[in-house]
Amino acid sequence: MNNMPAITGWNWLKQGTGLFRKQPAALTTLLFANILFSLLISAVPLLGKMVAVVLIPSFSMAFMKACLMIENGERVTPPVLLTGFRKPVIGPLCKIGLIYLGASLLLTLLTKVAIDPSFWQQVSQPVDPAAPPQVQASDLLAMFGIFLLDVAVLIALAFAAPLTYWQQMGPGKATFYSFFAVLKSARVFIVLLMAWFAIFFGICFIVALVLGGTSLARVAIMWLIFLFVLLLQCAMYAGYRQIFGKPVEMPATGRVNLDK
Repeated sequence: MNNMPAITGWNWLKQGTGLFRKQPAALTTLLFANILFSLLISAVPLLGKMVAVVLIPSFSMAFMKACLMIENGERVTPPVLLTGFRKPVIGPLCKIGLIYLGASLLLTLLTKVAIDPSFWQQVSQPVDPAAPPQVQASDLLAMFGIFLLDVAVLIALAFAAPLTYWQQMGPGKATFYSFFAVLKSARVFIVLLMAWFAIFFGICFIVALVLGGTSLARVAIMWLIFLFVLLLQCAMYAGYRQIFGKPVEMPATGRVNLDK
């Protein structure tokens, strides 16, 4: 975990984009399959939503493994979706998922404490031009702060699953290394996220200018959200590869050079 210049975050985003461009259809299909299974699990009464959170590391490993396969010149196939659900890794990955669940519950509690309940009532109601909602600036700042904290937690835990899967670390050790790897390279991740957000909102702004408030514009923006989620996943693989080294698996021909 050597010190890296901040511009490395931009390089990760470019490398992730390069991986996506190799097999966009396969990665998009993988994303939709993940979303579908997550929604089905979340629909289960009582414990469904919590189980879906616990399975986040298992779902995320599908993208990590897919990126490795693309780099090695292999075709990404549907069985990749089961990467994090096979024995013996499913148990340790679910333990990491419990850490995700604990962080999610803490953030939910913080949200209830920091933001007035009336705020959610106002923003959930249809906007009346004659009587716009009276939203407190403190609530907006609190919501933005919690959003940033949520993103920070997700990024800090992002390497725990691949460390458990590829380097056979225990859940606690993997979480420790993931957290401090992100903390030590915080400026790199800040540049990565700032570049990612800037490009995303810039393209969305152009789409909104060209298409206005039409249904086509909403569909285009929804597709952009999916696209940029995939780009961020691929960029995180590039980050893992540089910080912890490329995972060693079966050799293949036709490799993609991420250093270009």
